[in-house]
This record gives sequence, structure tokens and C-alpha cells, in this order.
Amino acid sequence: MPNTKSAEKRVRSNARKATRNQSVKSSVKTFEKKFLELATAGKLDEAKAALSVVTSAYARAAKGGVLKRETASRKASRLQLHLNRVTTAKTAAPQDAAPQAVAPKAAASKASKASKA
Repeated sequence: MPNTKSAEKRVRSNARKATRNQSVKSSVKTFEKKFLELATAGKLDEAKAALSVVTSAYARAAKGGVLKRETASRKASRLQLHLNRVTTAKTAAPQDAAPQAVAPKAAASKASKASKA
């Protein structure tokens, strides 16, 4: 229980801010889910438009203090990388061909070191 008027005001203020923060976080997550659905479905043009919406939402959330700036930047960067991977996979592989297996980085580096020795 707050003991002073200022403490009572802080309780009310914190409740308002928590509600707003929750709303912003929820909308950002919704935008991210929509982007991921479009990207995995192969709708690249729509996914690019959705990516700009998501990155803008992350920037606004960081500006308002809802998310940390580094967190917003990291998440936006990873979504861009996801779109780049989907785009290159779609353009590199023909539509009717089966996707090729990609060797893990560790196995590839071991193979290159073995060939050098």
C-alpha cells in the first residue's frame, strides 16, 4: 500500500504505462508473426512490405522505451536475414527441384582444414 500521495500517483502511472507497454509489445509480436507467415509461404513482395511495417514498429517501441534499442535492432536484423535467406533460396532453387541439403558450418570448416593439411 502506498503511504504518500506521490506514491499513490506512481502506482496509477505505472499501471497506465504497463497497459500501454503490453499493447505495444502485443502489436509488434502480431506484425512479426504476419511477416513470418508471409515469408515462409513464399509471398516475397508482401513479406517485404510487412518487414518494413515490423521494423518501423520495433523502432517506435524502442523510441518510446517499451523495448531496449539493442533488442529492437537485433530482432529487426534477424527478420531481414530471414527474408534474405528465403529470397535467395527461392531464386537459387528451381520450383520443381527438391531443396538441397546444406552442410553445417562446423563440418564445412573441418573439411576445409583437412584439405589444407
